[in-house]
Amino acid sequence: MIVRSRSLTQIGRYSKYKRWMSSVSTRKYAAVWGNGDFGRLGLGCLDSQWRPKLLRTSSFSNQDLKSIACGGAHTLFLTEEGHVYAAGLNDFGQLGVSGNDTYIMKPIEVSGLEKEIIQISAGYHHSCAITVDGELYMWGRNSNGQLGLGKKAKGAVPLPTKVECLNGLTIKKAALASEHSIAVTDEGETLSWGRGGCGQLGHGNHSSILGFLRSSSEYTPRRIKKLEGVKVKNVAAGLLHSVCIDANGSVFVFGEKAADKFGFGNVNDAATPSIVDELPCSEEVACGGYHTCVVTSGGELYAWGDNENGCLGIGSTNAFHLPERVQGHLLRSPIDKVSCGWKHTAAISEGNIYTWGWGGSNGTFSEDGHSSGGQLGHGSDVDCANPTLVSFEKNVKPLQVSCGFNHTGAIVETVEF
Repeated sequence: MIVRSRSLTQIGRYSKYKRWMSSVSTRKYAAVWGNGDFGRLGLGCLDSQWRPKLLRTSSFSNQDLKSIACGGAHTLFLTEEGHVYAAGLNDFGQLGVSGNDTYIMKPIEVSGLEKEIIQISAGYHHSCAITVDGELYMWGRNSNGQLGLGKKAKGAVPLPTKVECLNGLTIKKAALASEHSIAVTDEGETLSWGRGGCGQLGHGNHSSILGFLRSSSEYTPRRIKKLEGVKVKNVAAGLLHSVCIDANGSVFVFGEKAADKFGFGNVNDAATPSIVDELPCSEEVACGGYHTCVVTSGGELYAWGDNENGCLGIGSTNAFHLPERVQGHLLRSPIDKVSCGWKHTAAISEGNIYTWGWGGSNGTFSEDGHSSGGQLGHGSDVDCANPTLVSFEKNVKPLQVSCGFNHTGAIVETVEF
């Protein structure tokens, strides 16, 4: 009888647990914080946010969100159903919507993307989307061919336009910077285009008529010759440099600033990819203005480059020319994701977001004592040289994070009853 009584108790508890689980649901929202100029946070106002603020699914026709991409002063949102929304500055058509609005404060669906979208990326003034079958669409500023649409394309393209010269290739990933773009095919081929004056395209230097070395811009995607035979799986684009990770976990860097500031190779050969021998097997990479972060296969985080405002997360503002492992709280658990803004950085570790670097005070564009940021999400605009936890509401789990120029966004999963 005693055994039976226990069994019935256990059954009762299990039934209650099943009823509780059936009443629990999860939703995926966007959380945004930082500079609110031009409505880039999508909150319907121009106010800056010093702590994360949720954007409910009502802003996206009640669709759950899959990913977010923060650009210069605009933000792209991708829903689980494959639809793209945008908010923020639209001076070069980077929102991809019909009309002549200079900026839009609430998310609006991007025009003309008829196929399901699986990936989005936002540059400083341009944007892109990859369809489920590997087509690449681009829009926004095209001052140096960064849209890859050819020399005859206009300097600004306000609606998503297919990059026709990529027909026959399946694009898997793309990364956008200020004025250049880089993409990877399903076969691991790497292509780049746009401004190449500092070697950030990886195509090497070209001699001009007078014999001087120069790196020309590319107006259509071009394969990076030095990476032929290298199966690339991940790419990132900084202001004047680019980084790739191959299937073996090797990291390649190119761009003259990578030689000047980061100590890899020298200026004469920095316009082609150079391997970074100092890193373990790597998985994830992110580029900021002049800094780079890499996540290894073991979940360790390494950073190098300029360290203004403490964006490397090493506890000081000293620049590092070689990869330095990020210490502190992040050593306690593996890193899953990393993202770099202009001068700030964010990482996800075991369902928590940590941020560091430029907080907004006394930084670029701050005027009359007013903050231009809050992009760290710590409740102030103060710089932070060490990784610091970002507080969210209860029952919120961050899944992805993206750093823009001076704002930050994340996709979070919430448990609802």
